[in-house]
Amino acid sequence: MADLSTLKNRLLSNRQTRAEYDAQAPEFAIARELIAARVRAGLTQTEIAQRMSTTQSTIARLESGRSLPSLRTLARYAEATGSRTVIKLVAP
Repeated sequence: MADLSTLKNRLLSNRQTRAEYDAQAPEFAIARELIAARVRAGLTQTEIAQRMSTTQSTIARLESGRSLPSLRTLARYAEATGSRTVIKLVAP
């Protein structure tokens, strides 16, 4: 059985797979930032959920990177973690 990095490299050598993977980069970047904010705050997903008046499964979905949260949700998450939301557009 191949290790994860070998499998990832093999899959990403396919041009179509690489394009789909690259298209998801913004979602994964947001997910990484959400998780980092939660870890910095020393909170669990359940604690974030309580602060946002939602469920732990909702937080897990936000942190999975499978969907883009709304700006309102990002602001609520930031408040729950004692962070602030910063959005910027950069040239390629």
